[in-house]
Amino acid sequence: MALPEHLRFIERGWLSANNVVFGGEAPAIIDTGYCTHAAQTVLLVQGALDDLRAGPLARIINTHLHSDHCGGNAALLAAWPQAQVAVPPGEAQAARDWDEAALTYRATAQDCPRFAVHAVLTPGERIQLGPLYWEVLAAPGHDPHSVVLYQRHHKLLISADALWENGFGVVFPELEGEQAFDEVAGTLDVIEALNIDCVLPGHGGLFHDAQAAVARARVRLEGFVRAPSKHARYAVKALVMYRMMAEQRISEDALVQLLAPAHFYRVVAQRWAAGDTAALLHDVINELVERGQLVRRTDAGTASPTLLLAA
Repeated sequence: MALPEHLRFIERGWLSANNVVFGGEAPAIIDTGYCTHAAQTVLLVQGALDDLRAGPLARIINTHLHSDHCGGNAALLAAWPQAQVAVPPGEAQAARDWDEAALTYRATAQDCPRFAVHAVLTPGERIQLGPLYWEVLAAPGHDPHSVVLYQRHHKLLISADALWENGFGVVFPELEGEQAFDEVAGTLDVIEALNIDCVLPGHGGLFHDAQAAVARARVRLEGFVRAPSKHARYAVKALVMYRMMAEQRISEDALVQLLAPAHFYRVVAQRWAAGDTAALLHDVINELVERGQLVRRTDAGTASPTLLLAA
């Protein structure tokens, strides 16, 4: 299926969320990647705008404010100072105050350069992107404030982390003991009721069989509901791998020292690992090494092994 000619979908690696760039009178981007890739994001957006024969970037829209979805905001604003940033209303004040605790950057030991917020993206409204109008739909679960965008005529869904081809994002409220799996199920209900020909997810390639993806997501969700500890461990593995994608290589002790003070790791350790955050992290690292996702290398004269991403 060909996407509308005024739209470009940019698939990124897992450290940075995918980008969707729109041409038209007010060129826009949905989600901006992680700060480590900010310079690349600027180049990719400029390339997309040139390809679309569009003017300067005018709008930056974030489906939610996890660092891999808004980490490029500041760099894009530096490149296009006239651009206006719109975020979901539940996160707007925290972003304006730059409350890194409320925004979860401290809690996950991740980075995000500060950026200005100019508008809110309210569920239930319709926004124009290029020549088409998109419906803004609430999509709580992975993040309580997240939204997705749906284009009814072309049957397109920008799903962020609410639905991937094989799953969905970590359900962060559940790590705090909040009941959020029901919200994930409700969001899947909303998506399943839509007439969708193509999904543009926050991570991974675009895909066409939304119903099959929803069915796979439900199976995954049911497993997490039956065993919340399984979800918690999945979350720690995902966060460790995310940090490793940013670091590329780091000593094991340094990685544990970096992550252990962060709130989410401590909460998971308190609930499922007898409160020993360092032991939990070493155990997860061992599993990632055994599964071939990380490489542990012991160098002569070093006190701690070096961890690298597997090739």
